[in-house]
Amino acid sequence: MRKQAATIRKRDIEYEVRSGMTLGSAMKKLGILPETVLATRKGEMIIEDEIIQEGDLIILIDVISGG
Repeated sequence: MRKQAATIRKRDIEYEVRSGMTLGSAMKKLGILPETVLATRKGEMIIEDEIIQEGDLIILIDVISGG
């Protein structure tokens, strides 16, 4: 049975990813470094080990640092 899709949005770009994989795996496939973003789902922060569910919309927010 084929896994259904979820969406990862970073800025104005949307990526379709397979559900059932971890957020960390999905970001690695997309070439996004986990330490450069904060991930949220339904307004709650989530971590790299979180399993992506069918229909999820995960929003990545760039981490800004400076001195």
